Amino acid sequence: MSKKTPDSAGHLDTRGIHELYAEDPVQADRKLWGREVDPESRRGFLKRSSLFAMASALGVGSIPFGDKMPGGLIPAALANTTEPFALEGKDGLTVLNDRPINAETPAHLLDDAVTPGSRMFVRNNGLPPEMASIDPATWTLEIAGESCEKPMSFTITELKEKFKHYTYQLQIECGGNGRSEFVPSASGNQWTLGAVACPRFTGVRLRDVLEACGVKSDAVYIGYYGADQHLSRDPNKEAISRGVPIAKAMEDESLIAWAMNDEDIPLLNGHPLRLVCGGWPGSVSGKWLKKIVIRNKVHDGAKMSPPSYAMPKYPVAPGTEVPKSDMEIIGSMPVKSIVTFPKSGITHALGQALEVRGHAWAGDLAVEEVYVSIDFGATWQKAELKAPANRLAWQHWSLQVEFPEKGYYEVWARAVDTEGHSQPMVVPGWNPRGYLNNACHRIAVQVA
Repeated sequence: MSKKTPDSAGHLDTRGIHELYAEDPVQADRKLWGREVDPESRRGFLKRSSLFAMASALGVGSIPFGDKMPGGLIPAALANTTEPFALEGKDGLTVLNDRPINAETPAHLLDDAVTPGSRMFVRNNGLPPEMASIDPATWTLEIAGESCEKPMSFTITELKEKFKHYTYQLQIECGGNGRSEFVPSASGNQWTLGAVACPRFTGVRLRDVLEACGVKSDAVYIGYYGADQHLSRDPNKEAISRGVPIAKAMEDESLIAWAMNDEDIPLLNGHPLRLVCGGWPGSVSGKWLKKIVIRNKVHDGAKMSPPSYAMPKYPVAPGTEVPKSDMEIIGSMPVKSIVTFPKSGITHALGQALEVRGHAWAGDLAVEEVYVSIDFGATWQKAELKAPANRLAWQHWSLQVEFPEKGYYEVWARAVDTEGHSQPMVVPGWNPRGYLNNACHRIAVQVA
């Protein structure tokens, strides 16, 4: 196949190339370059000799700081896709799967300080209960398990009457958020970076309910069971049944929640009752909550065993098959940030400062600093960072950015947590399921 020739304006014809890279990178390479590109180098157009071709592909005259662009990166302008997916009760989410339903939120739609219900991502492992089958007045939650002294059941009304109510803004992120960037590809939904949210939840402390039922001294873990069905509809199979160590369950911010942003929790996010354990993979925050067990061992429900929600105990080469015995369950999520404004791909006038802003979070920790770069990470400017609304809420950052000349730029964000851990500039260590990608988020800006 011959190389793609420039159009009459001197630019390569890249119509549809964004979508094609998302669906089939090899075919995208063939369309853009007239040949296949080594997967190890595809995400960079790597060599300085490629800068002219890259500028042409982007339809720009120049790329200031292009010589500083690290190898292994597709320009953000080509890596973005914005096609919306219509989902009842949701606004602008992008579908990744429809059985079960999984949909993420484009970064520019996560600009709110508190994530609206309509913008909260959807991550389901099974089939949610039908709305018509849910009656909050009769819904019950059972507390049991080997390490429970007095097994009991509560209606939602009884939970509201017997225990003090608490409201916290809590950050929830899918453990596989960012999976699409791993090479070779990891199995699972190919999330970009929109499987994260930070709404405000209202409910009772999990600790208060557990203590009312008695927690034996040998308690190690809690596990949950929900009303969602396995995809096979086999009643003997669980869609998902995970949990957290007892210490995490007893934290102030671990909630049994019935409301989100002062309204009923959306059906696809767990109505009428869900568990919320912020800062850990979203899979531990069980939805359509029906039962909690206090265990004297690590919970052994569905998707508790490796490789589900587990990482290698040591670095592995990309594509390596890792024995289950060499994997450990994911706990606190790593430090991360996103740019929520402006939307990637904008054109900005030279000589005018551009406000860039977003959110940052760090699992069980807090974020200490956020930095922004416009020269592919060669230099960094410190952003203004606000304190979280409460522990385990994300933090808002902002910075006024000025560009020195016309051309194509990328704005990168990098957060650092309170223990000094910093986001990597490129995708971190490969793992079989593509978990915990906390590489810097970047957006494209054309300065004209």
